[in-house]
Amino acid sequence: MAGLYYEEFEQGMRFDHPWTRTATETDNILICSLTMNVQPMHLDADFSAKAEFGKPLVNSMFTLALMIGMSINDTTLGTTIGNLGMDGVKFPKPVFYGDTLRSRTVVLSKRESKSWPKAGIVEFEHTALNQRDELVATCKRMAFMRKRPS
Repeated sequence: MAGLYYEEFEQGMRFDHPWTRTATETDNILICSLTMNVQPMHLDADFSAKAEFGKPLVNSMFTLALMIGMSINDTTLGTTIGNLGMDGVKFPKPVFYGDTLRSRTVVLSKRESKSWPKAGIVEFEHTALNQRDELVATCKRMAFMRKRPS
């Protein structure tokens, strides 16, 4: 199992995830279709050409999902019970087709679960950067983590 158990996380741990991913037009069309987001800034090249950025924007929900998804193998693969919430989601720079993203994670805190003795809560801060090292996304995520089996 690649993920870490609750006991293995320490405040301040940092993960520079090895995965990278280039955002494509197909990715954007798929996430917009799957989520029923018909925003023309994502799907209409003519509309986007006349808008602020002059080209289509990658749907921010793809950016968020990719940022967190790239962290899973190093942190929670097979060891999480589920997500409890995300706070402070921000997208300081836009993502466009052809941008290559990478992600890093820092453990902000951890605490025992009051209701589940075999689990704890770990707070992660995820960040995503593009190929120019520009910050394109950030969020804090609370994960409900299994403790190591006895």
